[in-house]
Amino acid sequence: MQRYGIDIWGEDDFIIDHDKVRVNHLSSPALYDIVEEIRSKGTKGPLLLRFPHLIQKQIDAVFNTFHEAFEVLQYQGDFKAVFPLKVNQYPDFLKPLIDAGASYNYGLEAGSKAELIIAMSHIQSSAPITVNGFKDKEMIELGFLSAKMGHDITLTIEGINELESIIEVANEMKAPVPKIGIRIKLHSIGSGIWQKSGGINSKFGLTSTELLEAMELLKQNNFLDRFTMIHFHIGSQMTQISNLKKALREAGNIYADLLRMGASSLQSINLGGGLGIEYTQNEAYPEVTYSLKEYASDTTFVLQGIAKAKNVKEPNIIIESGRFIAASHAVLVAPVFELFTEEYSEKALRLKSENPPLIEELHELYTCIKPDTALEYLHDSIDHLNSLLTLFDLGYIDLIDRSNSEILTHLIIRKAILMLHDKPVKELRQIQDKIQEKYLVNFSIFQSIPDFWGLAQRFPVMPLAKLDTRPTRSASLWDITCDSDGEIDFDSKNPLFLHSVDLDKEDYFLGFFKVGAYQEVLGMKHNLFTRPTVVTVKITKEGYRLTELVKSDSLMKILEDLNYNPVTIQEKFLANIQKSSFITPSEHKRVYAKIVTILEENGYLKTFN
Repeated sequence: MQRYGIDIWGEDDFIIDHDKVRVNHLSSPALYDIVEEIRSKGTKGPLLLRFPHLIQKQIDAVFNTFHEAFEVLQYQGDFKAVFPLKVNQYPDFLKPLIDAGASYNYGLEAGSKAELIIAMSHIQSSAPITVNGFKDKEMIELGFLSAKMGHDITLTIEGINELESIIEVANEMKAPVPKIGIRIKLHSIGSGIWQKSGGINSKFGLTSTELLEAMELLKQNNFLDRFTMIHFHIGSQMTQISNLKKALREAGNIYADLLRMGASSLQSINLGGGLGIEYTQNEAYPEVTYSLKEYASDTTFVLQGIAKAKNVKEPNIIIESGRFIAASHAVLVAPVFELFTEEYSEKALRLKSENPPLIEELHELYTCIKPDTALEYLHDSIDHLNSLLTLFDLGYIDLIDRSNSEILTHLIIRKAILMLHDKPVKELRQIQDKIQEKYLVNFSIFQSIPDFWGLAQRFPVMPLAKLDTRPTRSASLWDITCDSDGEIDFDSKNPLFLHSVDLDKEDYFLGFFKVGAYQEVLGMKHNLFTRPTVVTVKITKEGYRLTELVKSDSLMKILEDLNYNPVTIQEKFLANIQKSSFITPSEHKRVYAKIVTILEENGYLKTFN
C-alpha cells in the first residue's frame, strides 16, 4: 500500500482503509465517496471540503496543552489565544471557529479596518481582540468604539506615531480607552521561508530606544495604566524551537525591565504566530522538528525562569497561531482531466513492414525485457533514442520513425521502472525525474495553492482511491491555467507517484491537504479562475452531512466583479447573433440561450463521464 506520507503529516486526521483515504472521525467516511456524492448533484470542477471538527480538534489541543504545561510547572499567569483573521476570513470557516473557541474565550486578531469590523461584529465581548498592523486615526477611533461597546480590545503599537494618535483620540473620545500593547523588535529571528518577518530589520515594531520613548510618552499623558502587553513575532511556520526560546529570553527580559521601570499594568507577552505544522511527505525531510507539547512546555519554562530570576510576576502568555488552527481543516479535491503521455502506448505505434535497424532493436528490447535485463535494456533504449533523434535531424528517418522511437523508448522505461521498483537503483530515480507522466488537473495553482507558486511551499498531495494498487508513474501536475508556472514539478526529494488510469472509464481525484490557512484569501484570479465550490462536511456516527455549499462564481459574476456590465455583454452577444450570416433566425434563441447557460457556469473544465 502506498501511504503518501500520511503517517508523517496526517496527525491522525485522515487514514487509509479499504483502498481509500478516510476522515478519521466517528463513521470515517471516504473522501472519494463524499466527492462523488457532491458531483452527482451537478457540481463539477475542483472542490474545497471543510471539516469543522478539525478546527475544534486544533483549538482543544492548543488550550489543553498549554493548561497542562501550566499545571505541571505551577505557572501563575493565564493563557490566552487569538486567531489572526488574515489567515482565513471566510464566514463558512469563521463561524465554526468562533463556536469551537467560545468555551475557551478564544479571540480574534485584526490587521485592517475590515478585519476589525468582522471581529467586533462576530465575537463575544469577553473574548480578546488584538489589533496589529499599521493604523491611521480612523482605525484607532474604531478601536475606541469597540472598547465603548464592551470589547476586551488591545491596540498594538507599531510606531510612536500610533501612540501619539491614541493619545489624541483619547482626548477627543474620552473613556474607555482600549488596552495598549507595544510590538517590540527583537534581534532574534525565526526559521524557515517566513523568517524575514522577525529580527531587528523586520517591518513592524519598536526598537529599544523607541520603546523607552514610548514609556516616557505613556507616563507624561497618564496612560501607563493602559499598557498591558508586549508583542513580538519572529516568523510564520517556525521549523525549529531553538529560535523561539532565544526570542522568549529576549522578550522576557524586556518584560521584566519594563515592570521595574513602572509599567505596573503590564501583564502579558504575546508570542505572535509561528507554531508550525508538518507539510512534508518524506520523513527524511521534516519541516517542523518540535511538537505542540514541546512548544508549550518550553515557552512556559523559559518565561517562568526569567520571572523568578528577575523577581517579577509571571506574564500571561498569548499566542496568535492561525496556521496551526486552520490549515488541516480544509482539503482541496481536484479531478485529473487528462494524462499527457497516454499517446506513448502500444496502440499508438505505427510500425512499418520495414523499419530502420535501431527501431527494430528497440522493439525487440521492449518485447524481450525481463527483470534481470531491465537496467541494461533501459540504458540501451535511451542510447538508441538519442541516435534516432540525431538521424531525424540529419534527414535519414521520417516523422513516423521518430514517433515509433519515442513510444518504444517510453514503453521500455516504464517496464523497467516497474520491474526495478523495489530495487535501490540510484539512477532509476534520475530517469524517473526525466520521464514523468504529466497529469492535467482541473484546478488553478494560482487560485487554490498560491503559496506553492509564490514561496515553493509544497502541500501533501495524494489520490483519494486506488491506494491498494502500487502507483508506478512519476508525476508532474499541470493546472489548467494558461501559464507555464502552473505546474507542480516532480521533486526527487519528495517524489509523487500516481497511477495509470483510463479517465474515460473512471474518475481519478487528487487531494491537496492542509490548505486551510492563507490559501483561500491569497488566491488570485489569474486567468479569471475563482474559488472552487466550497462544501462544509459534518461527520456523524451514521455517516456525514453536507451542511453548507458555496458554489464557485459564475463567469458572469467574475466579469461583473471586474466592472464589466452584464447587461451590455448580453446585449452585444444578442446583436452579434442577429447580425451573423452563419446563424439563421430560427436559431437565434437557441444560440443565445446556450451562451447564457455558459455564462451562468463557473470557469473550470467540465468532464462528462
